[in-house]
Amino acid sequence: MGGHEALDAATIAAALAASPGWTQADDGALVLQRRLPSAAAAVGFIAAVGALAEGQGHHPELRWVYREVSLRLVTHDAGDAVTERDVALMRAIAELP
Repeated sequence: MGGHEALDAATIAAALAASPGWTQADDGALVLQRRLPSAAAAVGFIAAVGALAEGQGHHPELRWVYREVSLRLVTHDAGDAVTERDVALMRAIAELP
């Protein structure tokens, strides 16, 4: 599975509690839904997320419609489970303005 171990529910819950705005989907993915002030702000947020993701070599699934941006994080190499890679990227994204 690519050397990435799935995290247990308690670890994921603690990480979510420390990352405002993030939730866990029914399928286990870490999810963020953000409404930005404008489409331009949404594009800026997406660019910032892209830079973080590229730096960590781990990329979220992304959906963008006008001012709405949705992100999903799972590690495909771990069978679509949440791993430390997902939590690290979630924490970094949570610090974006």
